[in-house]
Amino acid sequence: MRRVNTSGLIPGMVTAEDVYNYNNHLILPRGLILTDKAITKLEFYSIINVRIEDKVVETPETRIEEDTSYSERLKQSPEFQRFQEDFSRETDHFKGVIDNFVGDNGELDADQLIEHALSLLSSENKYVNVFDMLHSMRQLDDVTYVHCMNVGLICNIFAHWLRMDEEEIRIATLSGLLHDIGKIKVPEKILKKPGKLTAWELSVVKTHPKESYKMLENYPLSIHIKNAALMHHERCDGSGYPLGLTSGSIDPYAKIVAIADVYDAMTSARVYRGPLCPFKVIETFENEGFQKYDSKYILTFLENIVDTYLLHDVRLTNGEVGKIVYINPHKLSKPTIKVGEKYINLSQEPHLFIDAIL
Repeated sequence: MRRVNTSGLIPGMVTAEDVYNYNNHLILPRGLILTDKAITKLEFYSIINVRIEDKVVETPETRIEEDTSYSERLKQSPEFQRFQEDFSRETDHFKGVIDNFVGDNGELDADQLIEHALSLLSSENKYVNVFDMLHSMRQLDDVTYVHCMNVGLICNIFAHWLRMDEEEIRIATLSGLLHDIGKIKVPEKILKKPGKLTAWELSVVKTHPKESYKMLENYPLSIHIKNAALMHHERCDGSGYPLGLTSGSIDPYAKIVAIADVYDAMTSARVYRGPLCPFKVIETFENEGFQKYDSKYILTFLENIVDTYLLHDVRLTNGEVGKIVYINPHKLSKPTIKVGEKYINLSQEPHLFIDAIL
């Protein structure tokens, strides 16, 4: 048996141990043959790595490949190529600002951070296109700076969906940009360790929210930004860390960042496929998340994500291809699909799901 990082798992691998979350609740049992859905669940619970058996069981999902019809079309577009170039430039700038902040200088120009990040959200890009571009640009080994930039952009879009005012949108964006900077204090050899983390190493990883807070504590920023750094791994049911807070004690901006943070992690590419279909992410949130995330935030986020895909062509898990014609407000991951002349209400088909956007 061996220990494998969650980003390196593939369908067909078999768990060699019971997998628990940070509050010692069972997530996956020992001996489970991993599926794409099970791996997504590990991402949802921020599980870093899992011990697996040496054998791999051949399953239909073992050879999953990225669907090229949608993402490849996007990657070939001039808009994507321009966005990719701009994103790389602005991420390098962001890294320079943060490295300077944690170094000897100790200065942080928040207005400059906002200005550079928001240059990526030009009037030429509708919000949905930015989500799709972020998904299609994923590398398998996202670094802290890229993740922070992604979460900052998602928080900005999310804040618009929540109809926040200009200052609130600014706070939400900065909360996303700065939420994970404490990971800079975690040794890289721990963050990227391929083997099992010791109890001490795991405790070091879990210090990053407090480290993020300490780095921002004495700087003239909104208390919401500092709280988001400290609390973005807290969950409304008390299952999060580092303080085990429940809903009423968690800062609203931390609740926003928590959703953006997990969504970004779950939609990243894996070794066996491209970015996860948004409807699979939505399904996971519906099945696992309504106790962990504030309902008014998670519903707004999911409803807006789903609405952007109305009238898109999709492939179902049974291989049929159709068009999304109706969003089910009670089960967002299960819309109605028109396939030829027939209509399929996925909410009435428990074993049928959207497999890919075409």
